[in-house]
Amino acid sequence: MPSEAPAIVVAELRKIYEVPEREAGLAASLRSLVRRRVREVRAVDGVSLMIAPGEIVGFLGPNGAGKTTTLKMLSGLLHPTSGEARVLGYLPQRRDYDYLRRMTLVMGNRNQLQWDLPALDSFDLQRAIYRIPTAAFRQTRDEYIELLEVGDLVSKPVRNLSLGERMKMEIIAALLHRPEVLFLDEPTIGLDVTMQRRIRTFLAEYNRRNGATIRLTSHYMADVEALCKRVIVIHHGHVLYDGALTGLVDRFASYRQVSVTLEAPADLSAYGEVIASEGARVTLRIPKAEASRVTARLLAEQQVADLTIQEPPIDDVIERVFAGEG
Repeated sequence: MPSEAPAIVVAELRKIYEVPEREAGLAASLRSLVRRRVREVRAVDGVSLMIAPGEIVGFLGPNGAGKTTTLKMLSGLLHPTSGEARVLGYLPQRRDYDYLRRMTLVMGNRNQLQWDLPALDSFDLQRAIYRIPTAAFRQTRDEYIELLEVGDLVSKPVRNLSLGERMKMEIIAALLHRPEVLFLDEPTIGLDVTMQRRIRTFLAEYNRRNGATIRLTSHYMADVEALCKRVIVIHHGHVLYDGALTGLVDRFASYRQVSVTLEAPADLSAYGEVIASEGARVTLRIPKAEASRVTARLLAEQQVADLTIQEPPIDDVIERVFAGEG
């Protein structure tokens, strides 16, 4: 029996912009009218990947890495300069209705709800746009309202809601047609920890119930760690890493964190870089190759009450990768 076809296939995808360049001053302005100078900006430069149906994949990288540009090409908002992307077998840039009704794009810093109307009215507009049967629409709408606990908010004008409450409404509106592919760009940006957790729980449940494929871009590593087993790291438009979240640490982290609780406070700077110290508890950053030897020294030379060796935090690993220290 043949294996299921990938939900997303990207091959050598590129998006190149031509940006005008000129020196300051009137003379330079006049010269630019005759001979316009431009430089190429490669926002996405040869990205290739495949994502299976039902996968939740984290898409990580610093600002300007090409994450949002890639998502916009996959959703059909931008045309690629070269290469090809197919989502559910469709070419996104064609904006086929059948494709649009099977996907959604949620951007944490963009609003689609009517500002002066209750969210319920915007939900009904989505029903009309996607031609959702009334009974199915009401069932889905009420299910999402219950999952996100917003029953007392949907009748209020959107302008009167907090940022977190608006984000919940945006997600409900984006998923009313039960899309099979979700492109999420910073869906929890600016939200408090409790609100972030609720939205993550909702997305995980949506994936479980519908088998949806989710591609998530977020600066909050808690989002990625909670939802994604696989991550793709992109920098300067190139894919640096594509694999298991746990493998990211194995591949790029050149150190371990050793937390030591001593019988009495002591200076442990001779054993490694001290990154935290609180009374008799000290956390050291130690090169991976030295971890076993250093911990043996600590146990032999110090009065140790407790000692643990940990992988470094994922966000710390990624920061060091981008800084060229991984």
